[in-house]
Amino acid sequence: MIVQGKVALITGGATGLGRATGQALARLGCNVAVNHLAATREDAAQAVDELIALGVAACAIEADVTDSDACRRMAAATLSQMGRLDILINCAGVTRFIPHAALDDVRDEDWDFILDVNVKGTFHAARACRAALAAQGGVIINVASTAGISAAGSSIPYAVSKAGVITLTTALARVMAPAIRVNAVAPGFIEGRWMRDGLAEKYAASCESFASVSALGRVCQPADVADAIVSLIIGSEMVTGQTLICDGGALLADPASQNVRGQ
Repeated sequence: MIVQGKVALITGGATGLGRATGQALARLGCNVAVNHLAATREDAAQAVDELIALGVAACAIEADVTDSDACRRMAAATLSQMGRLDILINCAGVTRFIPHAALDDVRDEDWDFILDVNVKGTFHAARACRAALAAQGGVIINVASTAGISAAGSSIPYAVSKAGVITLTTALARVMAPAIRVNAVAPGFIEGRWMRDGLAEKYAASCESFASVSALGRVCQPADVADAIVSLIIGSEMVTGQTLICDGGALLADPASQNVRGQ
């Protein structure tokens, strides 16, 4: 797909990976709608300013992806403000940092919070945008995680949710073909505020640990994963239902000697 002049909607687009992905697409001439929550309204405004500075049209659309009706309004607002919709990137995601062995620390509300955003939110957004994307021969990219492959990561509910995103990607690719291609990217550890806030004093040591087991000797930056997302959009139009791992080769580490955890 040539993205110049087209429109991408990025859920969770105000910060982190979503923001980096918007910038990567904008540099290729793609217009961007930045979905955000009320809590990140200021971040979204800054993201929009940055995108406009790159020479594309951009807007901010507030919506909670856990709400199906809000997702339908988000899709309608994108069409109203941007005129079309070609690309949906489901980047909105949450977690709770709970050691896997601490089973009694996992509450029902942790499951609900994580699954509602990561799995149901991805489904709601894809369903809401289906008609608009089909009209353009569009693309959906879901953000999974290596945690969904290795059953590791920040918590068991998070790992389960990202495995769900991978399965959802396959299912959506099947039912939305041939009009829409659906793929996923599975990042490993991404350096940035999300992990820094979650890991607190363990953040620096975790960065070093992941870098040490990575075949490429470093952890991902948001721009690295954004490039992987873009590659699935602008690359072969014969790729659908696939999950691209972007972790610097961390999953290649010998599991008998390394403790490799996903994002």
